[in-house]
Amino acid sequence: MMRIGAVAERTELSFRTLRHYDEVGLVTPSGRTDGGFRLYTDHDVERLLLIRRMKPLGYSLDEMGELLSVVDALAASPHDASLQHRMREIRDGAESRREKLEQHLAMADEFLALLEDRRPHQSVRPDESE
Repeated sequence: MMRIGAVAERTELSFRTLRHYDEVGLVTPSGRTDGGFRLYTDHDVERLLLIRRMKPLGYSLDEMGELLSVVDALAASPHDASLQHRMREIRDGAESRREKLEQHLAMADEFLALLEDRRPHQSVRPDESE
């Protein structure tokens, strides 16, 4: 079991974010110390890492919760056709979001190139080169 500081370091999520995820029921720590401090298992950390990977794709907390529910249900019933179908839909949606993110990155690269082209270049006068 790990305390919140170790989990924050491993997941690169802030204490505030971890507490918020607990408060909204997204990832509830598996235990607590006698003093009430959150204690996380490796399984909890894996769930947090899954969520962290969803964040750049713009998933809402509700969407993250739905995915975690499907993942949990599939773990219990791996041959459930409707759950498998839902997971394929989620995966297709993630692929679409990734493509959009890739387009945004390409636009950002173009913008940076334009800025670089307009940047004043320092020229060296012949008498200053020595």
